[in-house]
Amino acid sequence: MATETLAGAGAAGGDTNNKVSSENCAEEKLRWTLSDFDIGKPLGRGKFGHVYLAREKKSNHIVALKVLFKSQLKQSQVEHQLRREVEIQSHLRNPNILRLYGYFYDQTRVYLILEYAAKGELYKELQKCKYFSEKRAATYVASLARALIYCHGKHVIHRDIKPENLLIGAQGELKIADFGWSVHTFNRRRTMCGTLDYLPPEMVESVEHDASVDIWSLGVLCYEFLYGMPPFEAKEHSDTYRRIVKVDLKFPPKPIVSASAKDLISQMLVKDSSLRLPLHKLLEHPWIVQNADPSGIYRG
Repeated sequence: MATETLAGAGAAGGDTNNKVSSENCAEEKLRWTLSDFDIGKPLGRGKFGHVYLAREKKSNHIVALKVLFKSQLKQSQVEHQLRREVEIQSHLRNPNILRLYGYFYDQTRVYLILEYAAKGELYKELQKCKYFSEKRAATYVASLARALIYCHGKHVIHRDIKPENLLIGAQGELKIADFGWSVHTFNRRRTMCGTLDYLPPEMVESVEHDASVDIWSLGVLCYEFLYGMPPFEAKEHSDTYRRIVKVDLKFPPKPIVSASAKDLISQMLVKDSSLRLPLHKLLEHPWIVQNADPSGIYRG
């Protein structure tokens, strides 16, 4: 993968607040190599490689090192997608977005140097709890809304908001971790991407989409936080597609969820993308105002 070192924000982090990208690093180290890191325990595995806890030797800064195999990236024809993901994520600075400090590569692998989210995967936490309290769900949804407002302000559409792409930081704050399907755009798009249960009607029907796809996904996520399953789940893929297109939204009797939460979800899961509740209005919704911790940190 013939990728160059990203100037500033890429290889050296471009942010003097981070120990990894201290002045020493920025001036002396335009390129990292594997020998610059002590590798620790595995944190997880993905489709194209593994993630390890690591320490940058010079600064002692703890990071997550994502190791991707070039052969697998090439086989799946996702090199361009990875390049775009790195380019987008390395330039984002938001407390609810996982930092990408930089990357390097050798003959067989590509290494991404990522912020370490100490409390792990949100997906596992949701599985453990089955569903979240309204206060917890609202805190997370508000945090993600703020992060998406920031992304959209930079013309970045995420396009794959789901529990598997979210991590929990040391303080309990939520972080968007995966930008594999994200795109930097000033125009409407046609590509179908993301995950079936979270796809908006316009993607299912292969019509143009814009940043409001992220509002739909956030609505699906809010529902899953509160009920423990996505709203349009069905046994067959074809039935899920049909339910999405019809917006066949049903609220089960258990667990008990407030009318205010259902109202917010109903305003986000609207077929006409132009009529979905804008994210800045979401932050003013009574359910968010009454339940979300303004700090963005759920304190259990």
